Amino acid sequence: MNISQHVDRAAKFFPEQAAIVFDGATLTYAEVNARVNRLAHALEANGVKRGQRVAIYLPNIPAFAICYLAVVRIGAIALSINAMYKSEELTYILNDSGSDLVFTTGELLPHIPRTQCPTVKQVVVCEGDPQGHPTLDGWLAKGSDRGRPAHMDPEDPAVLLYTSGTTGFPKGATLSHGNVVANAWATVHHAGYTRNDRMILFLPLFHVFGQNFIMNATFQAMATLVLHRRFVPERVLESVRRDRVSMFFAVPTIYIGLLNLPAADESLASIRYDFSAAATMPREISARWRQRFGRPVFEGYGLTECSPFACYNHDFRHKFGSVGTPIENTEIRILDADDQELPLGQWGEICIKGPGVMRGYWNKPEETRQALRSGWLHSGDIGTMDDEGYVFIVDRVKDMINVSGFKVWPAEVEQFLYKHPAVQEVAVYGKPHPEKGEAVVAAIILKEGAAATGEEIIAYCRSHMAAYKAPTRVDFLAELPKSATGKILKRTLRDTA
Repeated sequence: MNISQHVDRAAKFFPEQAAIVFDGATLTYAEVNARVNRLAHALEANGVKRGQRVAIYLPNIPAFAICYLAVVRIGAIALSINAMYKSEELTYILNDSGSDLVFTTGELLPHIPRTQCPTVKQVVVCEGDPQGHPTLDGWLAKGSDRGRPAHMDPEDPAVLLYTSGTTGFPKGATLSHGNVVANAWATVHHAGYTRNDRMILFLPLFHVFGQNFIMNATFQAMATLVLHRRFVPERVLESVRRDRVSMFFAVPTIYIGLLNLPAADESLASIRYDFSAAATMPREISARWRQRFGRPVFEGYGLTECSPFACYNHDFRHKFGSVGTPIENTEIRILDADDQELPLGQWGEICIKGPGVMRGYWNKPEETRQALRSGWLHSGDIGTMDDEGYVFIVDRVKDMINVSGFKVWPAEVEQFLYKHPAVQEVAVYGKPHPEKGEAVVAAIILKEGAAATGEEIIAYCRSHMAAYKAPTRVDFLAELPKSATGKILKRTLRDTA
């Protein structure tokens, strides 16, 4: 077994099929596979061995896929690093992983702290000014385009993906070849990928959603990846039209933005399938999308630690507000604080067992033991399950707000605020309060041309929900802080409020 077998297989059977479309240029599967083989030979010629860690510190460019596939092809471990990270963040991850080599760009090169990372022996530049370092093109020119993926055991580590580190230092989730291959096949099956599909990818490749659910699953289906460096609405909409994109993948904040663009109607006409993950989709937004475009936004649920796909809404029936039922060969239970299963409908921690669940956190046995108890991955998400097995996420454990002993789940308040006619986007979070413990705060972006006051928003909430759930403060902002994947960063709001 080897993750990179998917492009090897596609190159044999459909060599002229477009694998990657980027900036108006196309790479066929034959061309991608040849480059992967050349780089695999170059890696081995430069001393990279099975099990060694190779860092990929790149933006969304075709070189990311080539480097990733070549690394796993020879049995080394591909470490994906957020392309927005700077020296201090890189120092921790490169040292924690013990990376031997880094693929990067000339623009990002100054952020690599070579003197502070003793294990890093080589840096290869894939784009831009190499500043004296070897280049990807130079390495490709020396390697043979013939080769085959190394045979790997399904349990052999293949990928290191560092979690965002919302508390403490980030942890490296270690995914095996079996984890990624099983998850890619499940994605193809549940979402219905076909060889004729063209999938747009503007979400970051260093993130598990873009890397596995979109890139690896697209290659598994021998379909076409329409790649963008980042999400720029006008360019993405133009690309959907020009490149005949059929499957659209985004996060809720992007769907919210597109609902406010009149041009989206015509531009998205070729799309047959919309999918959202990485954050909870507000029911109001999902309903508005279906009403406007005539198709649902299918939803998934998972974590970096389970490769990430664990739940899908759904092959059989779409349920508004749910993330669906467990995917094939995967089990989900709702457990209490003592790891006992709760009755249907009761809130508890979402726990996952299946072929996508990670081997553990790199060099962190205690954190691994806490996350993987009795064979179950403890997600840190609070949810419920109904009598048909559909899972509903309530919120993250760490985001729960304690108001005078009462639990307030931000997602519940946000779902309601999206019904307000003036609200375009909202984030609800807790701030310390001297008497109540915590107070509820809402950060809101208003729709263009709309007006509202904080007093009006608070009164609106108090008239429809328990008073302790209503915000005691409302901040109107021009934009909300977001991660590279479009998740709203509530910790940033808490720290700066």
